[in-house]
Amino acid sequence: MNDMSNQPPSEMERLNLAMREALTDSMVERLATTGSNAMELADRLNDEATRSAIHAAIDRLTELHKVGALDTLFDLVTVLHAIRAAATDNIVERLFMFGESMINTVGNEAMGALAENTRMALEEAASETAKAPPPKGGLRSTLSLLAKPETQRSLSFLLSFSNKLQKFNAGV
Repeated sequence: MNDMSNQPPSEMERLNLAMREALTDSMVERLATTGSNAMELADRLNDEATRSAIHAAIDRLTELHKVGALDTLFDLVTVLHAIRAAATDNIVERLFMFGESMINTVGNEAMGALAENTRMALEEAASETAKAPPPKGGLRSTLSLLAKPETQRSLSFLLSFSNKLQKFNAGV
């Protein structure tokens, strides 16, 4: 018989012995917990719905990368994070005050009446124009249209409105 007790231990036997001696009870517990969590994750990945969702997410991620939108997505996330980090109580309060003033400005009765009158005028003008006979066309017809007082008043109004709008926008 061949007695192996006198031969030096192999590398694997020494490694196995070192590992057994180094493991404490808390390390064994942590390894068991980690192994249990890994098996739970593997079990969830075997679920058809989960596997399908992961494949769809990977496909969409690949698609975003191919079209170059992945960088844009990460830039957007970075901007949103910066906004969240910069949103102090003072800034949030000022944003709410701005929103409130905008609602008060746009939501008053005069603005509502103006919007309603504008809508009705546009509807009536569109209806009138649709019912009117088609224009004859040509230079003579255009000149006769320009000779009407209501056309001249309308053009005068549009020119005045344009000038006033340019004046107000020049200060911006």
